[in-house]
Amino acid sequence: MTRTTEPQPPPDLTDLTATVPIRLGLADKNPLVLRGLQSLFGEDRRFELTVSASDGERFLDAVSRFDFDVGIIGWVMANGDGRAVLEALRSQEAAARPLPRIVVYTGADLEAARTAMRLGAAGFLSKSEPPERLLDLVAEVARGRMMFPFLDPRPAAADPRAGLTARERELLEGLAEGLSNEGLARRFGLSPNTVKFHLRNLYEKLGAANRAQAVALLLQRRVD
Repeated sequence: MTRTTEPQPPPDLTDLTATVPIRLGLADKNPLVLRGLQSLFGEDRRFELTVSASDGERFLDAVSRFDFDVGIIGWVMANGDGRAVLEALRSQEAAARPLPRIVVYTGADLEAARTAMRLGAAGFLSKSEPPERLLDLVAEVARGRMMFPFLDPRPAAADPRAGLTARERELLEGLAEGLSNEGLARRFGLSPNTVKFHLRNLYEKLGAANRAQAVALLLQRRVD
């Protein structure tokens, strides 16, 4: 007597995150925030921490050297803020190796969320929300979903300086005082190259071609 067996269905591969840990990269200027994130994700078996960094430049270096699925970054960071990180990754989209999806985790306002979405981030969460919400948000981003708060589609009015980081605002004020790049570097304890990096981002955000136009925008706003 021949015994027959029913064919078995193929394994379900639609949700690999159920068995394969989501590899994470972290970046935040605050070491306490980094430690908190390491602890939060370390206690959840869905995740595996690959790398953590204290600023944007180190995070981008990690992207070039390690493979991970989702990056969780702050918006205000030294040596490359969240905006600069997203712009750098956007310029690498044609690269052969896959790039991590980015979640911005910050105390910045919703204007930062607008900018992050426009520059290709996959998710955004305010630090005013319970940290546990970040766990499920990151898991959804790893599955390919976009996770953002409601954003009013109407353009915000506005002061062109609203999108500047605290450091960029300081440098703009220094420009208005007539400080040179070297003078800015001495005042704020930065290297000349870091000053140039911040000024390049500052001019782009203001839509200014040079320092004279940037200062003119600042002075015009003061008059208004």
